Amino acid sequence: MNSAHRKALVTGGAGFIGSHLVDRLMREGWSVVVIDNLAVGSLKNIRRWLDNTRFKFIQGDLKDAEVADDAVAGVEVVFHFAANPEVRVGETDPSVHFRENLVCSFNVLEAMRRSETAKTLVFASTSTVYGEASVLPTPESYGPLIPISTYGASKLGCEGLACSYAGTFGLRALILRFANMVGPRSGHGVIVDFIEKLRADPKWLEILGDGTQKKSYLWIDDCIEAVLGLTRRFLESKERVEIFNVGSVDQVTVGGIGEVVVEELGLRDVEFVFTGGVEGGRGWRGDVKTMYLSIERLLETGWKPKHNSEQAVRLAARTIMKER
Repeated sequence: MNSAHRKALVTGGAGFIGSHLVDRLMREGWSVVVIDNLAVGSLKNIRRWLDNTRFKFIQGDLKDAEVADDAVAGVEVVFHFAANPEVRVGETDPSVHFRENLVCSFNVLEAMRRSETAKTLVFASTSTVYGEASVLPTPESYGPLIPISTYGASKLGCEGLACSYAGTFGLRALILRFANMVGPRSGHGVIVDFIEKLRADPKWLEILGDGTQKKSYLWIDDCIEAVLGLTRRFLESKERVEIFNVGSVDQVTVGGIGEVVVEELGLRDVEFVFTGGVEGGRGWRGDVKTMYLSIERLLETGWKPKHNSEQAVRLAARTIMKER
C-alpha cells in the first residue's frame, strides 16, 4: 500500500481517536480530509496540519447529506469515527445516538454509494454491541448481539448498514469493535471524571456503581497501530466485510482505576465512596459491568499491544493531568 497515493476522509477527525489517526496518516504521507462539527472535537487537536497542502479541514455536520457528499468527494478510504461517544446520554435523550450515530452513518454510506472513488469504509464500532456477553473473552463470532444501551444499539445498527451497503452496492467495510481507548486529548470517560473530582476535593472520590465493574483499556498509540495495520491488510485483501475486536490483553476494575489516579495525583488517605449503582452494581443503566474482548484474531495479524490495561490507564492519567 503506497500511502503517498492514498486519500482518506476521517470523520470526527478533530476528536480524541480521530485526531490521533489523522496524525499517523499525515506522517505516513496520506492526503487527509477531516470533517468535524467541533461539538466534541477541537481544532487544537489538528492545528499542526491546517497549513499542510495534503490536509483539508471541513467544519460541517454529517446529518446534512450534502455536507457528507462534499466530504467524501475524491477520497478512496473513509475512516468513519464521528459519533456521540457518551453512553450515558442515552438514558435521558435516546434520540442523540440515533441522530449522531445512525443518521450520520447513513449519510456517509449514501455519499460513498454515489461516489466514484470512495469504496472502502473503516468503521469505529464498539464493544457495547455485545451487551452482557456470556462468553469472556468475547470473540467476534459471539451472538446473538443484544446491546443494553442506545449507544451500543446505534453502533450495531451502523454495522448492519455498512454490511448491507457492502452486499448491495459493492462497498467494502472493515468494522473495528473498540474496547475503552485512553490517552491524551480524551475529553470524557472515567479517568477524566476521577481527575476532575479529585481536584475539586482531594479528600474523597465518588465512584459510580459498586467499584467491581471490570473492563479492558487500550493506550491510544496501540489502538492507532492496530487500526492502520488492519486497514493495510484489508486494502490488500479481497474481503467484502471483516470484523475485528480491538482491545487489551486484560482488564482493570473501576476501583483499580481510582487507585491509579489517586497515586498519579500524589494523594493519600483518599476515601472512596461507592454509589452502589443500579441493577447489580452498574454505574448507570446501560453500563456493561464486565467487558473483555477476545483479540486472538488481531494478535494473529502480528499486532501486539505495548501496554496492558493498568499501564494504559496510568499513562492516560499522567497525560490528561498535564492537559487539564
